[in-house]
Amino acid sequence: MINIFSPSKLLLQLSLAASLVTAQLQTISNFGPTYNTQLTMQAYIPNNLPASPAVMLALHACGGSGPGYFQQTKYKSLADSRGVILVFPSSPKDFNCWDVASAKTLKHDGQGDSQVLVSMVDYLIKTYKADPKKVFVTGTSSGCMMTNVLAATYPDRFAAATCYSGVAAGCMAGSPGSSPISSDRVCSDGRIVKSGQEWANQVRSMYPGYSGSYPRFKTYHGTADNLVFYQNFLEQIKEWSTIHGVSFARNETSTPQSGYTTMIYGDGTKFVGVSAAGVGHVVPTHEDLDFKWFGLT
Repeated sequence: MINIFSPSKLLLQLSLAASLVTAQLQTISNFGPTYNTQLTMQAYIPNNLPASPAVMLALHACGGSGPGYFQQTKYKSLADSRGVILVFPSSPKDFNCWDVASAKTLKHDGQGDSQVLVSMVDYLIKTYKADPKKVFVTGTSSGCMMTNVLAATYPDRFAAATCYSGVAAGCMAGSPGSSPISSDRVCSDGRIVKSGQEWANQVRSMYPGYSGSYPRFKTYHGTADNLVFYQNFLEQIKEWSTIHGVSFARNETSTPQSGYTTMIYGDGTKFVGVSAAGVGHVVPTHEDLDFKWFGLT
């Protein structure tokens, strides 16, 4: 039997073989200046990207790392099915916490952690022609604290945010560090209590002159959290409901699961708080609901 070479058949076979190769988390070192922050960038690029893909930044807790958070969460499978680029950066300093306390990080283009994280997103937008209007951020504990900071310092760069067990943007301002060991604990203990207007003023001071909209925000917290106390959840609520100009509308009990209460502000599209009864530090990630909040369904 004569085997006739077919270029089209070969290309098909090569294409099928390539699709079977699983994409991996990769380290990217040339994304831009790090301003002595020591932050490193790890990204996950799904094999089959659509035109103008979305980008999601995922921020680990203290003591963690980008690769570790990547393994602990289920964002990869969602990214594969929806063609979303993921960024899992790492902070190697201050017990692997994000800097949410210094003047540099709490200022737009202040050459701190917040600016470096945004430069990672910019690199992906440029390299993969991602949609700048579909950039999202999430994080746990210290990562949630940085999520709040990014929403305040770069509100024009993120469409929406979710986070777990953190503090309001600016709560750690002036602390000698951002970790449970190096910080002064006043913030994390829930002893910084402000009015919604005071918090909103602090948010706006992080990006002077900005008059645009802020990211849609959804935050989770456990009532039994004795590391980042529950009062910090209430302060986040005051901060972001004031920024978005929405008032409490209703509670949805046993949502998204038993023991959780979803607190709806306004029509529920700009700000939502989720209180987890009896849950300590930290509230588990709800990846499917994060993607739903981001509109990545």
